[in-house]
Amino acid sequence: MQHGAHIGPSLVIKGEVSAQEPLTISGRVDGTVAAPGHIVTIEAGAHVTAGVVAGGIIVAGTVQGSLVAEERIALRAGADVEGDLRAPRLAVEDGAHVCGKALVSGPSGPQAIDLPRAS
Repeated sequence: MQHGAHIGPSLVIKGEVSAQEPLTISGRVDGTVAAPGHIVTIEAGAHVTAGVVAGGIIVAGTVQGSLVAEERIALRAGADVEGDLRAPRLAVEDGAHVCGKALVSGPSGPQAIDLPRAS
């Protein structure tokens, strides 16, 4: 069974992260993250200042940058995202904070949605 790669809570990475397997981020990443066809999970307590491109993206931590997913973006309660989102499906749990624009595909084609930060 493939568990994927893990960037632990004490790690700080500056630059490009590229994965050909599922990736879990618990630490800090500044730069870009790419995992085409795989899930990138940004755990609570993680800080990502990067554009993320992946098959699917799950966020419970803090992200400053764009998120682009082939399948789905899920923002968990406690997530704090500042940046634009693009995916065919978007799930936002109660308690997630997001500021940016979302482009989601629906039956009538792509729809742009502004997501201002709640005060």
